[in-house]
Amino acid sequence: MNRGHQWFETSKQIYSIKNKITVFRWEKNMDNKCQFFREIPLEECFIDKEPYYVPVGNEVEVFMAAYKNRLPVILKGPTGCGKTRFMEYMAYRLKRPLITVACHEDLTATDLVGRFLIKGESIEWSDGPLTKAVKSGAICYLDEVVEARKDTIVVIHPLTDDRRIIPVDKLGVIMKAPDGFMLAVSYNPGYQSVVKDLKQSTRQRFISIDFDYPPADLEVQIVAHESGIGQEMAKYLVEIGSRIRNFKHHGLEEGVSTRLLIYAGKLIREGIEPAKACQIAMVRPITDNPDLQVSLDEIISAIME
Repeated sequence: MNRGHQWFETSKQIYSIKNKITVFRWEKNMDNKCQFFREIPLEECFIDKEPYYVPVGNEVEVFMAAYKNRLPVILKGPTGCGKTRFMEYMAYRLKRPLITVACHEDLTATDLVGRFLIKGESIEWSDGPLTKAVKSGAICYLDEVVEARKDTIVVIHPLTDDRRIIPVDKLGVIMKAPDGFMLAVSYNPGYQSVVKDLKQSTRQRFISIDFDYPPADLEVQIVAHESGIGQEMAKYLVEIGSRIRNFKHHGLEEGVSTRLLIYAGKLIREGIEPAKACQIAMVRPITDNPDLQVSLDEIISAIME
């Protein structure tokens, strides 16, 4: 979309429609000032290089069975435990494009399904990511789905039963999903509340795969591979992470994620002193409580001595 384009809502009177399967991405122009939408061809939504993923249980087999039987999947687990990487890995395994939507409280049904846009003197229809995924038989991944408004989530219901359809009211059409289409959503149960929770009418439309931090030996392997540090240093980081996680519900809302262990490893690889790297990558991001920071810093010092 050019910079001069505007969002435009209209009735079912259609002047011109282009059903190009594209993805829109915010980018900046050459002077790094003005942001605009760039259309990303669907081909760029394919995962060309196999993502590094170490299975912890039978999650790969379960997902493959769900895909074969056209069942929607919900991934549940703490922040930074590998849910998004798992989706990338499965999209690669299945050779399907992956369209990811980062859900938030301002996400509307129109954002997912599509809208009319003014382009010059004409009006064009632009598919939303959910409609694009249905048309192209892609995997649509709604990340942190509980952050979206409840009236928005209802739009996915017809895609999660045996109908597998998406009504596009503004076009007056109903689209049926091809066999290749799959819907997957994720959320962190640790952040559940009465306000931010999935209704039972939504929950019971999915099969569920639970995620958690990997066992220590696998986590060492992952941290070493992703950060580029040695196995010995990776063991220290995983041990620190494990001890910090024991503080969950004792001052910490969430334990330190595998992602943060990798961040610490990358800083160490670049020459940052290990204890300092752990403080700025593992402790400071998860708490602002000075007393708790001191306690966690002591854990780091004891292990890194």
